[in-house]
Amino acid sequence: MKLTGIRSIEDLAKDGGLAGKRVFIRVDFNVPLDKKTGAITDDARIRESVPTIKYAVEAGAKVILASHMGRPKPGKREGLSLEPCGRRLAELTGYEVHLAEDCVGDAPKYVVQNLRAGQICLLENLRFHEEEEKDDENFARQLLELADVYVNDAFGAAHRAHASVHALPRMVRDRAAGYLLLKELRSLARIVDRPEKPYIAVLGGAKVSDKIDVVESLLNVVDALAIGGAMANTFLAAQGKKTEASRIEDDKLPLARTILEKARDRRVEVLLPVDVVVAPSLDAQSGQVVSVDAIPAGTMALDVGPKTVELFGKQIERAKTVFWNGPMGLFESKAFSSGTFEIARIMSRASGFTVVGGGDSASAVKLAGEDVAKGFDHISTGGGASLELVEGKKLPGVEALRSAEETA
Repeated sequence: MKLTGIRSIEDLAKDGGLAGKRVFIRVDFNVPLDKKTGAITDDARIRESVPTIKYAVEAGAKVILASHMGRPKPGKREGLSLEPCGRRLAELTGYEVHLAEDCVGDAPKYVVQNLRAGQICLLENLRFHEEEEKDDENFARQLLELADVYVNDAFGAAHRAHASVHALPRMVRDRAAGYLLLKELRSLARIVDRPEKPYIAVLGGAKVSDKIDVVESLLNVVDALAIGGAMANTFLAAQGKKTEASRIEDDKLPLARTILEKARDRRVEVLLPVDVVVAPSLDAQSGQVVSVDAIPAGTMALDVGPKTVELFGKQIERAKTVFWNGPMGLFESKAFSSGTFEIARIMSRASGFTVVGGGDSASAVKLAGEDVAKGFDHISTGGGASLELVEGKKLPGVEALRSAEETA
């Protein structure tokens, strides 16, 4: 991932100063909320945005923040307002955060016009307008009415060709990347462009189909591929193991066999579970450790077992580069969290460069404990975006920041 032609927010400050300018910062405040109380359950994305926001405020800019939240249906706004994010940002920074009633039109213009030093305008959820996800240029022009300068600090949305991350920046001459976006790109470049060997990727999660492209890409660069989670069941079944009631993708069995063959051809070691924790249902309060060759009838694999953790752990400990995406089991349930948390602990102590590719695996690392999370070199704020980078794809939100000379 080359950053040629992409300026930083500090470059903009050098070029012409940000004082008095309306600096439109696309952040990613799409944080998880408690379904009952509406409270933020993980504020990592808000915390990560603070350095860029503070830099702009201290440079004398009028700061306008824009983000999406969830996937609102047309005309529906309940539970998806950015108000909780505004409150949390105010607590973290000490700034006054004014939430505009909308993200376009007279309401945000009025708030921006009346901003004073130490005050911020947070626009309401961009996705309350369906034009955002359609990359609609007219909608982008309405957002443009609020911006003199554009900064993208929303890595979690950078893989989306949406109006606020793709159409809008191309309309603004002075555009740049914020601190979080640059940190993400530089960290992930170390596992995409120049990974130190040995390199192991640990993949988990529910479906093989969700990870096809990333597996294909990783087979070209890794020395070992460790597969856990429900997706491992499909690979075990492809090897002829009786997975009983475990979740598998029957239509992906041929693909799993092909991946295993490609790995052999490319001399990539594929590590699959040798033992698993099984139970009769997802709601079970306890599980039983069994060999993958002896899964009892009527049970399903819901976590990797201790021997598998040891097997994966030995490879992680000797690796110089480790990439992890996807939990090893149903970690949300205490009975089936051990495998995921143990892998997190081993990785946090590893001497190699360790990256967690966002999503559920990032949540799992944080649940494993603050000390565990601190042991990682990089915990991405964007699961989808980090996977697309690993797949070798260009991110629309990043490409839109490049200068005209670089995109020509």
